[in-house]
Amino acid sequence: MGKYFGTDGARGVANKELTCELAFKLGQAAGIFLGKTVVVGKDTRLSGDMLQAAVAAGITSVGSTVLDADIVPTPAVALLVRELSADGGIVISASHNPPEYNGIKFFDNQGFKLPDAVENEIEAFIDAGGATSEQLPNGDEVGIVIPVQDATEIYIQHAVNAVQSQGVSFEGLTIAFDAGHGASCGTTPEALTRLGAQVIAINDDFTGTDINVECGSTNLGPLHQLMQETGADFGIAHDGDADRVMLIASDGTEIDGDIVETVCAIDMKRRGVLAKDTVVSTVMCNMGLRKAMAREGIAVERTAVGDRYVLERMREGGFVIGGEQSGHMILLDHNSTGDGLMTACQFIAACVRNGWSSVEAAALMERFPQVLHNVRVADRDAYEGNEACQAVVAAETEALGDEGQILVRKSGTEPLIRVMVEASSLEQAEAIATRIADVIAAELA
Repeated sequence: MGKYFGTDGARGVANKELTCELAFKLGQAAGIFLGKTVVVGKDTRLSGDMLQAAVAAGITSVGSTVLDADIVPTPAVALLVRELSADGGIVISASHNPPEYNGIKFFDNQGFKLPDAVENEIEAFIDAGGATSEQLPNGDEVGIVIPVQDATEIYIQHAVNAVQSQGVSFEGLTIAFDAGHGASCGTTPEALTRLGAQVIAINDDFTGTDINVECGSTNLGPLHQLMQETGADFGIAHDGDADRVMLIASDGTEIDGDIVETVCAIDMKRRGVLAKDTVVSTVMCNMGLRKAMAREGIAVERTAVGDRYVLERMREGGFVIGGEQSGHMILLDHNSTGDGLMTACQFIAACVRNGWSSVEAAALMERFPQVLHNVRVADRDAYEGNEACQAVVAAETEALGDEGQILVRKSGTEPLIRVMVEASSLEQAEAIATRIADVIAAELA
């Protein structure tokens, strides 16, 4: 991670850590490093207007044009970059983070996130003060802002076409949906309805201060309640920018990214479209995913945590599906980044095609007990050099042996140290995670 860029763009509390000045310089960088036309979209956060104005001012100040997509999911911007033949894209969103946060992330002209080397160049550009006087045009050479009138329609129809081209319909299905007061409010319900489903939606409006608050993919409680009230066949929840999805089966089983990847991969192999019979996941993936894939003759490649690393390995190896337990799923046959709507559609399509109910699909992977503790700390960078923290992790790892795994890492976007423990029983995993978290809290909080 760099000075400004974390695992998923520049992110922080809006107007405090992520300032308009920084947003302006990032906008200038987009015009200079990406090109003459930049698609800009945002989620529903109150600070989105402020930061979008600053980003747009930066882009236009160096003579580039803003294609304004307004409020759209992050994957819509990646798609629009390609559909509109733009030179790049920017999304103003803090994804699953609380409302006071915001972020700025970049896409290249193919809708892919920027490599570390380019982000490093952008950081150096910002530290040098942004654009030079020679890079600032005047008169009729300054940039302009052009609204993209049909931005959401392009994205919705892309997802619909992907399912219909497979000869699948969602007729007869009832789908419960939680938009999390985010960018999917106007896209996912419409796409699912066009595919034939009856959609019952909650949290599909927004105030700008309610995004991700006790709802959406980060809090499945409201969706569980809706499922119980409606008897829906599937439940779907997005995070704020809808680049991820979590699902719920009709019996209340939570379907995370590992299960989604399992179901989609098995279906893709049966259809002969799983490139090299391989999937990509991260070191956080559940042991159940690895066992389910081995049973089906599918290889699993594991990367560092972060969808950018999953995508990097997919592109290197020529693989077409990769994902994270958190619900990020990249289906390169359909989009260049995590796409919550496309993932949900392909998961449900796999169920329909194979005659699986949501409960039967969830049972294709046995989830091994896994515990995640998020420890809030004063300085997340202090973890690696703290002897007590390193010692407790080493001791617990040695004691656990081959019966599970321990992964401790700092959050890329928040002042947190994440402690993940997988073991043969939930009690054992919880005990280990608690011992490690207690030490980290005592040393770093």
